[in-house]
Amino acid sequence: MPNPPDENALGKFLRERRRRLDPGPLGLSLERRRTPGLRREEVALRAHVSPAWYTWLEQGRGGFPSADVLDRLARGLDLNPAEREFLFLLAGVGIRVDPSPETVDPGLQRLLDSLEFSPAMVRTSAWDVVAANAAARLLLAPGTPEPSRFNVLENFFLHSHDPDARPGTPWWEAARSIVAGFRLEAFRAGFGLRAREVVSGLVDRSVPFAQLWNQWEISASPRWSKTFLLAGAASASFESTTFAVQFSPGLTLLVFTPVTDTDRDTVKRLLVPG
Repeated sequence: MPNPPDENALGKFLRERRRRLDPGPLGLSLERRRTPGLRREEVALRAHVSPAWYTWLEQGRGGFPSADVLDRLARGLDLNPAEREFLFLLAGVGIRVDPSPETVDPGLQRLLDSLEFSPAMVRTSAWDVVAANAAARLLLAPGTPEPSRFNVLENFFLHSHDPDARPGTPWWEAARSIVAGFRLEAFRAGFGLRAREVVSGLVDRSVPFAQLWNQWEISASPRWSKTFLLAGAASASFESTTFAVQFSPGLTLLVFTPVTDTDRDTVKRLLVPG
């Protein structure tokens, strides 16, 4: 098996968060800094740990810190709650194994189908879709051999990529939110083999994904808007919302709600022509 795309993930995350800290507001000197962010010894001082040991952590040689040390590192790096949780997950604290069920209860499928004009699906922590309604199959996976089963991340980056997308554009901001949310969810579930396969494939096939994955951003609850280009040059805008599926660890319900009545009517015309 090849090395996972996040070998020494703890060290990489610590390093990126250190580099993003602004020394000025923290009362640190701005003189003679060759790289952005804080120095290793400055983070170590803020976290009350040995500079040598902190350096080893970033290099992947320090072992896993205790919960107390993780708390101090989180404070020293000024992590937000989602980033703090991610730090603990990387250190092996709180990780669970995701069973990743591949089927859903018939009642859940009926719920999806009842959301007639709102694309809805159920996905695993690796973002593989295991159930979807007609609107989701029409808008999110048109022309696929098995449209009820696809990977949300792969579909977004490989089939809906805006070639003119760049930092600051709506597509790029949606992509940032998606990658940040996927990272936290995947690591909550232990970052298993399937999630690693998805990431490895996208790093090789999608430059925007590779760029965003290497930024190590974390989001606890990604919520974003997206405009789909539909048949006949029509378009419709949606807001996405996610829900945990009770009694089915590892499954998430994802619903795209039309933003306006016009967007809803556009979906309706495509699903019920004439």
